Amino acid sequence: MNTSTETQAAPALDEAQARQAISQVLDPEVPVLSVLELGIVRSVSVNAGVVHLSVTPTYSGCPATEVIQDALRAALLSAGARDVHIELKFAPAWTTDWISPAAAEKLRRYGISPPHAANPIQPLKFHPRQLHCPRCDSTQTERLSEFGSTACKALYRCLACREPFDYFKPI
Repeated sequence: MNTSTETQAAPALDEAQARQAISQVLDPEVPVLSVLELGIVRSVSVNAGVVHLSVTPTYSGCPATEVIQDALRAALLSAGARDVHIELKFAPAWTTDWISPAAAEKLRRYGISPPHAANPIQPLKFHPRQLHCPRCDSTQTERLSEFGSTACKALYRCLACREPFDYFKPI
């Protein structure tokens, strides 16, 4: 009979648990979307409790990159990861096409007009046709500024309800 106290290591975090943990990390500039919904987490793998992430910032100079990395690391460590390795990948560059339709709808409900899916046949144009107001759905809108609350958004106003709103620029 063994009378010594045996300590058992906590089970290692698996990939599903890692994804669940990072699904709770919100983008600091668009806090209605998780970093998974935004599409910047490119890959997740777990080996013996060590989580490896590949992350592509929305643009190379994004000021929230370090904040996002810190939040990802903290979420994973608190979920039981033994260690976290985050690799920033800049190629291929992030595109608004990586935002799912469900996430685009969250943006609209939050008051940000979501980006339109890029059309590979037409060149990217800054001013979209029939930009819908996220509040009243009118297409009678005008651009007030090329830059909104962040560099990746433009500031618009609805001419029908007179409310200002951000438009998430397609990239």
